[in-house]
Amino acid sequence: SELVKVVHKKAEECRVAVRNLRRDGNDAIKRLEKDKTISEDEGKKAQDEMQKLTDKYIKEIDHVMAAKEKEIMEV
Repeated sequence: SELVKVVHKKAEECRVAVRNLRRDGNDAIKRLEKDKTISEDEGKKAQDEMQKLTDKYIKEIDHVMAAKEKEIMEV
């Protein structure tokens, strides 16, 4: 249905936004490493945490999308 397509499109826009935030965060971490504000180990740890947060929010987006799709199909 058209509504399901809209839900999928919005979900993809949200995934892209989360990935863009991850990219910006990782760029900031790399700048801190380059400036010697944080160590390489701290940078790696921060990037790992950034990936965990990304995975968490992508999973949440997928969960909400599936629930919304189910809701639409029941109507």
